Amino acid sequence: QVQLVESGGGLVQAGGSLRLSCAASGSIRSINAMGWYRQASGKRRELVATITTGTSTSYADSAKGRFTISRDNAKNTVYLQMNSLKPEDTAVYYCYALVVTTYEYDYWGQGTQVTVST
Repeated sequence: QVQLVESGGGLVQAGGSLRLSCAASGSIRSINAMGWYRQASGKRRELVATITTGTSTSYADSAKGRFTISRDNAKNTVYLQMNSLKPEDTAVYYCYALVVTTYEYDYWGQGTQVTVST
């Protein structure tokens, strides 16, 4: 059993910053890629950022230059630092992890709401 628990969402004014965290726990042998998706109301879930075990990162165009993904492998935790937030960043943010238990499976967090006001 593996759980991903997110924290750090909330309400912020445009131009502000938030830092999301997602900690994985349970029967984990190792974690390969980790990352963040988001889903705005009425829209499809979209990839925001990913990070590999070797800390190689990739970002959606909308996140480049404003968001930074990082991870602490000792804590099985992934972070998303979001700066210069815009109202269009408003969404539920979900973390995911490709976790190796006996095989590799993808696990998801419960989601955390980020609301950016004008």
